[in-house]
Formats: sequence, structure tokens, C-alpha cells
Amino acid sequence: MDPYRVYAFPILLVISIIQVSFADVLFLDSPTRGYLRHSPDQTTTFTPSEVGAATSVLLGFSPHSVLAVASSSKLNEVLRPNPFNRPRAVLMLEVSGAEGTQLILNSDNSAFSGALRIKVVGDERRVDIQLPGEDEASLVSLNEISSDTECSDKDLADFASWLGGSYVEDASGPLNGEFAVPLANEASLRLHMSESADREFMTSLFSLIYNIRRAMELHEVLSKREQSPSELIIGKFVGIKALQDHYGGEITAQHGLEVFITSISKIFDSLQAAYQGQICGVIVQGGPTTSELETIFHVKVASRASARWLEETKASADPIKVAEVAFVRKTLAWITGIILLIATMLGIHFLMNMPLTKDTLLYANVKLD
Repeated sequence: MDPYRVYAFPILLVISIIQVSFADVLFLDSPTRGYLRHSPDQTTTFTPSEVGAATSVLLGFSPHSVLAVASSSKLNEVLRPNPFNRPRAVLMLEVSGAEGTQLILNSDNSAFSGALRIKVVGDERRVDIQLPGEDEASLVSLNEISSDTECSDKDLADFASWLGGSYVEDASGPLNGEFAVPLANEASLRLHMSESADREFMTSLFSLIYNIRRAMELHEVLSKREQSPSELIIGKFVGIKALQDHYGGEITAQHGLEVFITSISKIFDSLQAAYQGQICGVIVQGGPTTSELETIFHVKVASRASARWLEETKASADPIKVAEVAFVRKTLAWITGIILLIATMLGIHFLMNMPLTKDTLLYANVKLD
């Protein structure tokens, strides 16, 4: 299946963080456009269905179901009211293994520093998002693997340079080198690609960023259409969980999360430039019970209704009924024609005999009594 399957629509980047028990959702706003209401002491709580409704609104669509008055009020507290000012592009990421950490919430990176935090409550286990027909929305999956996303030592070296780090190849074989990325407080993350957990983290992060760049290329194609579709980009990152499973709660997993935050912040800035600020993000903190392939996002694309035409029923073969239909049609045509003729003659009569000072339409420059 093509990971860049088009259903049709521009982009809003929504990065949400949702646990299995759903804890917090971070909405990343556009720094230049401003699609969200920001309040430092805001403590709004959402249900998973309301998170899906907010995403649909950001994409420029109606929520998939009728919202209660209380839910509509919550959306109004988070989203700006102008219906003609929507990003119509959203990036939604589920981060597995990041539960219980405050690193994302307290990050000083540009994309996260002004993020809007929403507390998520409820027993629902997924976020439902309803999209309209294929001509209005474009859905891109970041987790469908293709041969293009297979990385080499050179790709890792370029990726490390993009992050401000380095990659040193190992003579023992490909993808066995050491990956080093500087962090805050003079710390650094060093991963050895010969370790399965380290390799899974780096290759999954590389694949995620690579596919987001491919989504930006797709956006350039879609934006040239006469009517651009909205764009929804959805993915799940499991690299943090791989480090946790291997290293436990040690500092390595925390440093890996910092590298992930830095990567998303940098690519979000690139998305802002590519979409000219018309994109938002939602980051979801996934819990440990979700499988690598399972995601909390459930996107449903409405099937297009078949075309309906007004057609005349099959003519009857009965000559009496045929004559009756012809008589009715001719009578209606004559009556309509006579009414229009009389109305036209009366209109001309009153127009030609109207006092000059009464006709303000045709003689607007005449001084009235």
C-alpha cells in the first residue's frame, strides 16, 4: 500500500501525547498564524472523542458526531472561533514509552515551549477521526515501511549532522558504528548500532523524519491543485520503548527522549516553512500495553455517495395518459406565458408614466421634492 495515499486535503500539524490511560495531549500551534487559544493557567480536560473532534475542526471539517453543549464549549476554549482560519494540516504522533515523563511537557525547544497542554480523561481507548470523501482529504501514514526508508551509514552520518552530532562507521560491517548527539547541560547520547535496541531507536527515528520529509514533498504536489485537500499525517514512534525495554529506567532512555524532542522540534520548523505556517501538531503519549503496530488513532474516510439524477420515469404506452400529460404541459406553458406578458406590459406602462421625481433608480441625479 502506498504510504502517501491521497484522499485529499492541506496540512495542519497536530502532535498529541496520550497514554493508554490517556494523560496529556500537547497541541503545537503555528508560531506565525495562531490557531489556538493560549492560557498559562488553562486546565481544560478532554475526552479522546473531543481530541478527535478538535483535530477534525483544525483540518477544516465538522466533527464526526454531534457534540454536546459542554464539548462544544471546551473546543471553543481551545480553538480560535474564525471558521475561515484553519490550518487544514495536522501531524499526529503517538509516542510509546514516554508515559510518566515531564521532559516533553517542560521542553524549551521552540516547537514545544508554547504548546497547549490538555488533560485527557475517560475510558475510551482510541481517538476517532472522521474524514470526508477522497477529494477533500489526504491521509499519510508515517509507519508504512518502504524500501526507500532503509538507511545506510551515509544516511546516518547525514542525519547525525542534521542533529548537530556525529556518526563514526565501524570497520566490522555496515550499520555497526557509533552515533553521538550532544544534549543540554553538556551531556550526550551515545548509541552503538551493533546493539539491537540502539539500532531500533535510531532507524525508527530516521524513518520517521524521512517520511515526514516525504509528506512535505507530497504537499508541494497537492498545493498545485486547483482545490488543495486537507492533509493529515499520522504516525507512531516506538524507539523510546525499545530503549526502556533494554536499559530500563536508566538515563539512556531519557536522553533518547531528548533526542526525539529535538528532532520533532527541528522537523516541525521545517513543516512550518513548507506549509507557510498553516499546520499544527498533536503529540500523544502512548502507554506500554499498546503493540508496535496498534495505534490509538482510528481514522475513517467516508465513502462517496453515488450520484443521484432527476430522471423522468419511463413513458407510459397508454395513449390516453400520453394525451393527458401533453395537455397539462401545454396548458401550464400557455398560462405562464400569458402571466409573463401581462406583467411585462404593466411594468412598461407604469415605468413610462411614472413621475420624474418618484423614479430614484433611473433618475438618481434629479433633485426630489
